[in-house]
Amino acid sequence: MAQRGAPGANEEELEHGISKFLDQLIKTLIVETTETPMQSRQVSGPSGGGKPNLSEIGESATQHGRELQLHGFTAEQVVHDYGDLCQAISDLAVERGQAIEVDEFRTLNRCLDNAIASAVTEFGYQRDFVVADKQAMHLNERLGFFAHELRNQLCTATLALSIIKEGNVGLSGATGGVLDRALLGLGNLIDRSLAEVRMQAGMPIQHRLFSLADFIAELKLSASLEAQVSGCTLTVSEVDPLLAVDVDRDLLLSAAGNLLQNAFKFTHPRSEVILNAYALADRILIDVQDHCGGLPPGLAEEMFVPFTQGAENRSGLGLGLSIARRSVEANSGTLSARNKPGSGCIFTIDLPRHSLPEKHIAA
Repeated sequence: MAQRGAPGANEEELEHGISKFLDQLIKTLIVETTETPMQSRQVSGPSGGGKPNLSEIGESATQHGRELQLHGFTAEQVVHDYGDLCQAISDLAVERGQAIEVDEFRTLNRCLDNAIASAVTEFGYQRDFVVADKQAMHLNERLGFFAHELRNQLCTATLALSIIKEGNVGLSGATGGVLDRALLGLGNLIDRSLAEVRMQAGMPIQHRLFSLADFIAELKLSASLEAQVSGCTLTVSEVDPLLAVDVDRDLLLSAAGNLLQNAFKFTHPRSEVILNAYALADRILIDVQDHCGGLPPGLAEEMFVPFTQGAENRSGLGLGLSIARRSVEANSGTLSARNKPGSGCIFTIDLPRHSLPEKHIAA
């Protein structure tokens, strides 16, 4: 059994399955030779089922089943664990020319049967607990993603509305357009959450070809409001009008928006946030650069882990960068981070390069 290669099991834990079982088997056989043979059931458990876990063998086998599950065994391996022992006993008896009496073999089978039943039952319970815990964590993460995205859209809408209320701009202007898009984004987010079950069932991502320049211009409108509130300067590069991306626009907008919000949240006051979109060979790159002062060594990749917050500002859930990476990867792209010690961070969305059709460019 030890040669099956238990992943991480130590000798003490293996003893619960082998050495202890052998001791209990010997004890059972000895009791059955006394004037009260039925007392052996306190060690081995009853025949034909019953409650074997109330016996000594049942208790130790339960513990052994728990240990095997923790070390990554399968249910089949748990059964083979005791099957190996039965085979080893039979082989040894043949090698030494030792006959096994019928009653003794029945006792062996009863002990093995009850041990397997207890071990497999506990193994199943522990596996169900692990699965339930993972499902609960996954559900909490998904709810956190949803709440985070709702808050982002609501924040943009609130900023736009506050500027409109000051009376310096009208509803028909660019700021009114930002408010419209934020409200539309809220509706889209709710629609996407309702459609998530269909997506899990195999519904494809809604790819469409659109202008990269138009996309960056839309980002600039909403990001300018955040720059104004945070006291930072937003610099946006000129984008080649021929460049295009073929992705799910809502997912890419979510990813880029999260990167910009993250930049404004952590960049130093009166510093600069840079949005730069360009082509490099067959790829399109969208960079968001902040001036947060840089990161401690090794933190750049950890920031993409859900619920991770590596800075003093912990007003969020630590989900924004994880959401952004998932959205980019759903569009066959990658999201990476580069640390510039003493300066800041550069987050890069990397997507396949496309071009607009000639008729669209002419229009």
